[in-house]
Amino acid sequence: MTIYAIGDIHGQLAMLEDALARIEADGAGPEDEVIFLGDYTDRGPHSKGVIELLSRGLAEGRNWTCLMGNHDRMFRNYLADGTVHDPNVTSGIPWPHRRMGGKTTMESYGVDPSDDRDPAQVFAETRDAVPDSHRAFLDGLVLTAERGPLLFVHAGIRPGIPLAEQREDDLVWIRGDFHAHADPHPWLVVHGHTALDEAQHFGNRIDLDSGAGYDRPLTAVVFEGMDCLVLEGTGRSRLVP
Repeated sequence: MTIYAIGDIHGQLAMLEDALARIEADGAGPEDEVIFLGDYTDRGPHSKGVIELLSRGLAEGRNWTCLMGNHDRMFRNYLADGTVHDPNVTSGIPWPHRRMGGKTTMESYGVDPSDDRDPAQVFAETRDAVPDSHRAFLDGLVLTAERGPLLFVHAGIRPGIPLAEQREDDLVWIRGDFHAHADPHPWLVVHGHTALDEAQHFGNRIDLDSGAGYDRPLTAVVFEGMDCLVLEGTGRSRLVP
């Protein structure tokens, strides 16, 4: 079985479709796994379409693993009870804010989130607009995918902590301590969350968030053991530390 992975999508449906086409062109078969690193929603214009494509693929039995990103968790929490603040956002910016991108997610479901509207009404309309299958998709997202020497996770891990003891907040939000850790982890950690200009290999971790949420290209890769190869329109390109 070959393992493919796709970085943070952020509502970019056309980019997702192109990434899946590159995986298909690489020769992926139905037994090969595709791991999505989370952040399916916010910022880009088609969060609804992205969730629909992924949830439909899972329902059809595709060998896809969808990890939870911090933006997906914020959207899920909002749908549950209207929560707009995550304590991990030290600036206090609420999820619907344009910088977070929640309003674009609401708009993709046909909801008007204008600032002059009653927040309670916007919440009620959003809950009504999101299909049950999309809420089930968000509820079913997993935090990690351990595949031999590879660990796939949205944001990263707390160095030195066993996987079973990792906090959810770290798995979907961590940056500083994880990024600063230069020693080997028990796995090569494959993550997103921190947007770069392009995917980058840091030796003990690989960041596949190439900034699709900011209209930069969406990265898709294939793994040969621990070797990571970026799928481009012209073929494979090895990602080296």
